[in-house]
Amino acid sequence: MFSYHFNHAIKRILLSVLLIVSPLVHSKTIEDAKGNTIDIPDQVTRIAGLWHANNQIILLLGGADKLVATTTVIQKHPWFNQVYPRIKTVPALTNGQTIQMEELLQQRPDVALISSSSMQEELTKAGIKPVMVMFQDFEGLKKTVQITANVIGDNAPQIAKQYIQELEDNIAFVEKRTQSLAEKEKPVVLHIANSNNLLKVDGGKSIIGDWITKAGGRNALPEQANLVEVSMEAILKANPDVIIIGSANAADGIKKIHSDPVWQNISAVKQQRVYVNPMGTFPWDRYSAEEALQVLWAAQKFHPTLFQDLDMIEKTQNFYKKYYHYDLSKENAQQILHGLDPLP
Repeated sequence: MFSYHFNHAIKRILLSVLLIVSPLVHSKTIEDAKGNTIDIPDQVTRIAGLWHANNQIILLLGGADKLVATTTVIQKHPWFNQVYPRIKTVPALTNGQTIQMEELLQQRPDVALISSSSMQEELTKAGIKPVMVMFQDFEGLKKTVQITANVIGDNAPQIAKQYIQELEDNIAFVEKRTQSLAEKEKPVVLHIANSNNLLKVDGGKSIIGDWITKAGGRNALPEQANLVEVSMEAILKANPDVIIIGSANAADGIKKIHSDPVWQNISAVKQQRVYVNPMGTFPWDRYSAEEALQVLWAAQKFHPTLFQDLDMIEKTQNFYKKYYHYDLSKENAQQILHGLDPLP
């Protein structure tokens, strides 16, 4: 009998100790971009950022110190490195297609932020909680910012609210100035994804199509989606008034266009309205929280007279100070606006 009571007492003491040193982990339920509900820890401290673009939203929301995994694209991204040097030491465990699962499991993430359903299945099987954050328009961007903020916790929801308000204010500012324009006064805009293939474009059914419209333009290929290869004949027929080239090395694309006789009869080329898209901690044109600046930049390119008072250098400096706590020089801001890497 003594032995029974003694053992029972020991068990109670051990249980009490375990409760003290290992408090119950509280959880919260969030809904991702696809409407899936996921239970995650109430206090998330370890995040795997497995979609290139979303790493930049995590940075903007003040959660980058929680990153325990990132992507190869982000780890090598010049401006991300400049603004947040720690990214060089965060394991890059996906190229956007495949995941180094064994290494990821060693990082013990509380949650993984992703953009593909194939990754979702793979992570779920491995016991990692995946949260989808993909979008194709500004409403989706706002939703993704809110989801990411809910995952991060801390001050992120307040920052998200501030950012979304700024995004909406910038869009409203542009729409108010362009609202009296007739349709024919809005330039036809062709957005080329990158300089590697000048026939790979982003049509109207994409986030690019959304900012072109909001900035007072018309998409040259309104029925096309994101990253679609089209014929040169289709581009010649659309005859864009403005051409914008995105991604790194976009300036090479402009050189190709100016040296190729086929492009010379297009209005944008004749009028010298071929531009490099700005590139900050992520390309402004594609899945970036810096879309808040993109819509202003694009409006000024489309309607220079209407927006001649808009100081994009100052806007860029203020944005980086407010959200990244990073002081951009005027030269830095100009480099970003021209799609250039920071000087070594």
